Amino acid sequence: MLVIIDMQERLVPAMQAPARTIRNSRTLLSSAHELGIPVIMTEQYPAGLGHTVPELAGTPGTIVLEKMHFSCMEDDRFSETLARLGRKQVILAGMEAHICVVQTAASMIEQKYEVFVVSDATASRTLESEQACIARLSASGAGIVTTEMVVFEWLGKAGTPAFKTLLPLIK
Repeated sequence: MLVIIDMQERLVPAMQAPARTIRNSRTLLSSAHELGIPVIMTEQYPAGLGHTVPELAGTPGTIVLEKMHFSCMEDDRFSETLARLGRKQVILAGMEAHICVVQTAASMIEQKYEVFVVSDATASRTLESEQACIARLSASGAGIVTTEMVVFEWLGKAGTPAFKTLLPLIK
């Protein structure tokens, strides 16, 4: 399943490479929906940080959950929704890498989820924080992947209708 963490209106402009992060998150989101992969998006304190950026908001079938904890797993609605979906592999993207993404991934790993963090769809305010997140999670057992790695693994083979639909997104 795909989890996109806190890609919100007041948070995105402060990040490193926000256009890249949004573009790649959009590719992941579109690919997940095309392939029937469940998606959860979170919003950290939307009264203060705004809602999900328009480029990602409003996608039918996406579950959007508000939260206050930095680790999504500490939020009962999130953890219950994740358990109800019954998936043990989680693709994570979002912001901030060194806060909510790292804490969520660490909690998921503790609870025996197989976690993959999409490095080119994850951001922090500083490059150092982003790199520290990736290094920590890699050492903790999370897979570090890119958007294209995820999409091509989800597709599995060329020539399918889904491949033809998604190819323009990854070219």
